[in-house]
Amino acid sequence: MISASQGVSVRDSRHRMRIHVLLLPHVHVMDLAGPVQVFYEANGFGAAYELRYCGPKPSVRSAQGLDIANLEPVATVGGDDMVLVPGMDSSHLPEPDPKVSSWLREAHRAGARICSICSGAFVLARAGLLDGLKCTTHWKVAARMQRERPAAQVLENRLFVKDGTIITSAGVASGIDTALAIVEEDHGPLVAAKVAREMVVYIRREGISDQKSIYLDYRTHLHPGVHKVQDLMLRKIEERPTIAQLAREAGMSPRNLTRVFRQATGITLKKFSQELKLEIAGQLFRNPDYGMDAVASLCGFTDARQLRRLWRRRHGASPSVWRAQQERRSA
Repeated sequence: MISASQGVSVRDSRHRMRIHVLLLPHVHVMDLAGPVQVFYEANGFGAAYELRYCGPKPSVRSAQGLDIANLEPVATVGGDDMVLVPGMDSSHLPEPDPKVSSWLREAHRAGARICSICSGAFVLARAGLLDGLKCTTHWKVAARMQRERPAAQVLENRLFVKDGTIITSAGVASGIDTALAIVEEDHGPLVAAKVAREMVVYIRREGISDQKSIYLDYRTHLHPGVHKVQDLMLRKIEERPTIAQLAREAGMSPRNLTRVFRQATGITLKKFSQELKLEIAGQLFRNPDYGMDAVASLCGFTDARQLRRLWRRRHGASPSVWRAQQERRSA
């Protein structure tokens, strides 16, 4: 028997985010272990997630026959907290628990994020939290959930769906993707990429997101010197570090770094620098407070004219047109 209090480590930080992991009978071990491992690893890169395992009963047996004990009673959830509901064996979905449903609704009203993995979406749906929202679940039970809760808009073929403060995922491995997306939202894509590398997994993007990411597509190599260079380029994006500075960071000559970087990533240093600046610019463009000159300066472009030129070359549209397109996609 495993005690839920064992192995929980929270590193010191100025702000801790509590994650209330709701465990119900017949929980799938992978739906539980994958996401919580992501949050645990993120703590090693500056995050401060406090994992709290709770449930209506002090112990549960997983679908795989593993007993999990010493669960805390469900407690008050704050607006800065998150509730995580791992999926269960779909042939043994529990009947709605009024106490759990009420607790989830109170957490939602408080402003907490609520995330389900796989069939955990049924627990949210039966609490009335998915009515009028876009959501997803495991492909095998998606039609069943739509029949059971017609007010929900169940989307198939999605890894995960975020609608407001509620996140639902397709299940099993996609629970890792979902947790990595949450880490990215909280701490930025570089931290998420580091966690993915630590866990030796790729980050797959959910259906409506861009399928490419500078942090992921060019960091799947294992060369430590190139990783250091990529980290430095990100930290000092607005300073435009020289090839000599980058070479010193990697402990190589400039010529050797140029060769090794291309071997490891598949692109040149100059191309990576441009792609990195454009990706960060895309994040900043989502903030209406930043004008073109400010974004160009923060991302290390020579001026707004260079930003516009490279942006149009990559996206086939001006930054203003692209921003309008993104707003329509997320509406």
